[in-house]
Amino acid sequence: MRDCSSQLKYANEIWDKIFSGKVYAFSSIVPSDLPEKAGVYVIWLKDTEEVLYVGRTKNIRQRLYTNHLMGNKSSARLKKYLVDDTNLPSIVEYSDAKQYIKENCCFQFILVEDNNERGHIEGLLGFLTEARYIEMEH
Repeated sequence: MRDCSSQLKYANEIWDKIFSGKVYAFSSIVPSDLPEKAGVYVIWLKDTEEVLYVGRTKNIRQRLYTNHLMGNKSSARLKKYLVDDTNLPSIVEYSDAKQYIKENCCFQFILVEDNNERGHIEGLLGFLTEARYIEMEH
């Protein structure tokens, strides 16, 4: 366990690392652009930089490309949130949500091997960015 000042320094390092990394646009990614490694990611709107979603995964490529962009109802959580969002009345179907993501969203990620650390970083970034969509508790 780190002391408080060490934790704050670590949080700053995480923030700098993820937001100084490469920006990927959903409109132009192909699967080979992304690693098949564990990490934490932030999906945000290009025009306003509002963070929509923060997540963690064992496989960046599968989660961001296969699930969030190309996925169906059972695997595309962000699409579900967009379809359910009453502030976005033009998004009715999952195909509408996919088009919205492609036209409006970007993402950044960092690779993090340890599962517990990914969970802590996901929570930290969700809080600090005030992500619009937060996973409901089970």
